[in-house]
Amino acid sequence: MNLLLLEDADFVGGERVRLSGRRLKHLHEVHRAETGDRLRVGHLGGLMGEGRLIALDAEHAELQVSLDQPSPAKLPLTLILALPRPKMLKRVLQTVSAMGVARLVLVNSYRVEKSFWQTPFLEAEAIREQLILGLEQARDTVLPEVSIEKRFKPFVEDRLPTLAAGTLGLTGHPGDYPACPRAVQEAVTLAIGPEGGWIPYEVELLREAAGLQPVQLGERILRVETAVPALLARLF
Repeated sequence: MNLLLLEDADFVGGERVRLSGRRLKHLHEVHRAETGDRLRVGHLGGLMGEGRLIALDAEHAELQVSLDQPSPAKLPLTLILALPRPKMLKRVLQTVSAMGVARLVLVNSYRVEKSFWQTPFLEAEAIREQLILGLEQARDTVLPEVSIEKRFKPFVEDRLPTLAAGTLGLTGHPGDYPACPRAVQEAVTLAIGPEGGWIPYEVELLREAAGLQPVQLGERILRVETAVPALLARLF
């Protein structure tokens, strides 16, 4: 935890916060914090700054905080991601959040197993939990916008064209396609498929309906959890 994230309910008056639960445990076991210590803090959805630990016991921690720094800028990116297998989804959500993706859309695909949609990791609170872990890692306070689309064709034909309008539209897919561009200077809409990749029909629909052109990262076939950071690092 490189940033202690504070929520509205933590504030007990003015610039004073009281913490318990997971964050208190982290202060005790990882930071080995003591009264008087100064910690990096951030208000979820707001500013970052410094917190001075003014009280600490087994039940609560209290801090006096000063928030005066903006959070890092988000990547100008809408990531369209075929739903990964549940255990991988948790890691990918943390990565997406830590890398500063502005908007994430989880979509269905022919190669996404139906059972994946039944996972409790797709519940709103479970998604939020993983995103917060990513923010804490990267020292950010602003959650990505996340939406879920269970019907691929209606989403790509009816909603994706609006999302992708005015952006560089790309589909990450292995094959005889141009290399993924580097260090782009414009907003991007990027679609990444499931394990095994998009099927040809999906690649073509993404191109024809929403203007997303297929690009590749080379001959190696990557897992989703590897392809996501690799493509983002190359693009931005």
